[in-house]
Amino acid sequence: MSRQPPVWIEPLLDRLGTARIEDFTRLATPEQGGRESAVLVLLGEEAGTGPDVLILQRAATLRNHAGQPAFPGGAADPEDADAAATALREANEEVGLDPVSVTVLAELPKLWIPVSDFVVTPVLGWWHAPHPVHPREPAEVAHVARLPIAELVDPDNRVRVRHSSGWIGPAFSVRGMLVWGFTAGVLAALLEMGGWSRPWSRNRVLDLPPTGASPAPSAGTDEVDESAVR
Repeated sequence: MSRQPPVWIEPLLDRLGTARIEDFTRLATPEQGGRESAVLVLLGEEAGTGPDVLILQRAATLRNHAGQPAFPGGAADPEDADAAATALREANEEVGLDPVSVTVLAELPKLWIPVSDFVVTPVLGWWHAPHPVHPREPAEVAHVARLPIAELVDPDNRVRVRHSSGWIGPAFSVRGMLVWGFTAGVLAALLEMGGWSRPWSRNRVLDLPPTGASPAPSAGTDEVDESAVR
């Protein structure tokens, strides 16, 4: 495939030129402090399924975010030149992604995750030379999938989830994965910005199981259900 991103990405890139933190979260990012990190929002395209995004599922045995789908990524290392270097390095370590197969398109606003005090920069990339990927450390990553955009925006696959804290946010139920939290919040915002989102019912709310549920995320916050926190 060409290193030049396809035309279907152009509306998203145009919109990201004016993107603000408020487009992704209600929480302001602190001017100082927080551990720098980055995630890779990797868009690709496959014959037969069309545009897609790479998502991994964390191992169920992890102490934090066990079993939760996520973008590849993690904390910055001192030798990382920038957020894109962090995201690509982490993706290579987690799923064997070849960094030269990716064209970096944009960096999104830095987003704060209070529970871990991470300041996360989502890095948007075009997978111009797709290749097989797989969990490199099964103790950390259980599964890797390319989720089609068409299935993510299918109204039948969109729900909201309620955390035990009362937090309610967007989620996607696709190919056996329930994508929620920070990852779903960023995805939902990008689908809107790209003009790909379709109308869907926000009346479908699923309660997250109390066991194994991660702390409430930041990005993609819909609301706090007052009845759930009384």
